[in-house]
Amino acid sequence: MDSSTVSSAVMDTTGSTEPEATPGLEAADFAVIGVYFAFILAVGIWVMCRTDRSNVDGFFLAGRNITWFPIGASLFSSNIGSGSFVGLAGTGAAAGIAVGAFEWNAMLTLFFLGWIFAPVYIAAGVVTMPEYLRKRFGGERIQIYMSVLSLLLYIFTKVSADLFSGAIFVQVALGWNIYLAMIVLLLITALYTVTGGLAAVIYTDTVQTFIMIGGALVMMVLSFIQVGGYEGLETAYFQAIPKIRPANTSCGIPRKDSFHVFRDPIDGDLPWPGLTFGLTIIATWYWCTDQVLAQRMLAAKNLTHAKGGCITAGLLKILPMYMMVMIGMISRTVFPDSVACATADECKKYCGTAVGCSNIAYPKLVLEIMPTGLKGLLLAAMLAALMSSLTSVFNSGSTLFTCDLWQKVRKNASEWELMIVGRIFMLFMVGVSIAWVPIVQTSASGQLFDYIQSITSYLGPPIMVIFAMAIFWSRLNEPGAFWALMIGMVAGTTRMIMDFAYGAPLCGEEEYRPAILYKVHYLYFAILLAGLTGISAVIISLLTPPIEKQNLRRLTWYSRFLKPTQKLPPHGEDNPAVVGDNDYDIKVSTEMSAVENNSENQDKSGKGSINDAEKEEETSLLKRAFFLFCGLDKSRKGRPAEKSVIINSIEEDKTRSTIVDVACMLMLCVMVFLFAYYA
Repeated sequence: MDSSTVSSAVMDTTGSTEPEATPGLEAADFAVIGVYFAFILAVGIWVMCRTDRSNVDGFFLAGRNITWFPIGASLFSSNIGSGSFVGLAGTGAAAGIAVGAFEWNAMLTLFFLGWIFAPVYIAAGVVTMPEYLRKRFGGERIQIYMSVLSLLLYIFTKVSADLFSGAIFVQVALGWNIYLAMIVLLLITALYTVTGGLAAVIYTDTVQTFIMIGGALVMMVLSFIQVGGYEGLETAYFQAIPKIRPANTSCGIPRKDSFHVFRDPIDGDLPWPGLTFGLTIIATWYWCTDQVLAQRMLAAKNLTHAKGGCITAGLLKILPMYMMVMIGMISRTVFPDSVACATADECKKYCGTAVGCSNIAYPKLVLEIMPTGLKGLLLAAMLAALMSSLTSVFNSGSTLFTCDLWQKVRKNASEWELMIVGRIFMLFMVGVSIAWVPIVQTSASGQLFDYIQSITSYLGPPIMVIFAMAIFWSRLNEPGAFWALMIGMVAGTTRMIMDFAYGAPLCGEEEYRPAILYKVHYLYFAILLAGLTGISAVIISLLTPPIEKQNLRRLTWYSRFLKPTQKLPPHGEDNPAVVGDNDYDIKVSTEMSAVENNSENQDKSGKGSINDAEKEEETSLLKRAFFLFCGLDKSRKGRPAEKSVIINSIEEDKTRSTIVDVACMLMLCVMVFLFAYYA
């Protein structure tokens, strides 16, 4: 690519050229980071000591006893990982505020989660989202497919992207090798995730939410002071043009619509029809059917607390536009040559990759404008975002693998075995994610957020459509759902493979991709893919036998309040689902638990006490410490795992329900105002 100097050096708002060197961390910053890690580990250990982590319900669902604020904080921090800090700021630096619409749209889809999807999930009494599909349709092939696909999406879009972005931050701050940085971050994260279960994840997420928001708000105030407020940003952003860029092109020049959320439907980088409809499809998949987010709903004390958590998370989603997207835009005004580099040679010089350096916008600005001590606070906030996101994915990923896949292979697996397998699978996810990082590094023209959203646009819409139809259309059956998912998967995977195979031309290069790639935006493709999946599901379902209505109790929107029936006979692959959450199962499970508890008490007080003492003496001190640390109950080592058959009521107190409904309406009004104001 021919690179030439076509413009003079652009001055920043202080009247100087871009700073040549970025200041590093000092002793006070490291002290702040050390205090942060000590505090987080203390909270994690405290939660580990007061929760039962030795069984599936306690480890994966925190005993179903979490209140609204920790749920909301955990929803927010699980979503806002280090990938958001790096990705949102990077895309903001490159293209303006439109990417902030992804954050505000979450208020609508969180309403869907709390008021439409969560009541059905809770009524169905499930632990995982694939388990809901198994109950709804019968058979196991949809459940297995969904579990495998979800795990792949976690690795390709969540873990690897968050690891990469967190490592960028550490690399810019400390100068470490990016892979060394990732390994260090993983070791710290795994310490309480592998051992603590969902309760440790949720409560540490709550603490980290305060750290994350507090640090980011300080950064936001100092950043806007740097450019003279919002009006100053509007002026300075359009002047932030790199000194070296390709001749006779628009490369490196800010978009004219940078301060508009809704953009041209044909030529816009985020066209408004796609942002309105395609984004809603993707966001509904992410917030309402993804295990990471839905698992927090299932851990709630009741439906009202689940709704309250959705409102809390939705209101917090107002902030990323101002404390991430616009911070990236400010970073471009301070570092036009590096953050907005327009040639491959310049980008390699500043960040080591030819496709662009917008991903370094946030960490570079932190180190430039934050005073000593506060740099450490911001790095701690960044690490908080990374760790909260990773812990959520690790816990949910191990839940899917253990409950939906491993138990298919080992139907009589003990509680002990499931706990061990779940922890080992977390470590496996880590290894595969690290291996995928180089792909993330070179994808989406260096804009991490675009990479994440494009992948989900190719694989997420079919899942969203099947979940929505499963809840609202009783006629949808197993063959219709399964083959529609297969058709959607083939279409989406084809587009994704083509994207990776062709790549994207660098700015200034001629377009060489097929028209389907560059003329059909990924948000438009999401709409087309959802339509294809829905039509396929309807046609195939109408051509095959329906599911009997008695087998849909508490599994659809219309049957969520019905009482469970007596146990139905077993069914085959293509037969309707058996409703497993019935009074008989609960009674048997309760009686078995009582018998087991009585047996344990007799062993402790009677003849078994001598044998237990002898076994304790034989067990080494180190092994006992390991069992205690991991929360593994030795008495469960040979005990078959019990199926979760708890019936969760979705009845609500009228007064509290009215309060959360009013709060939800206010949240949606705020969303409409923000979109209208920045349209």
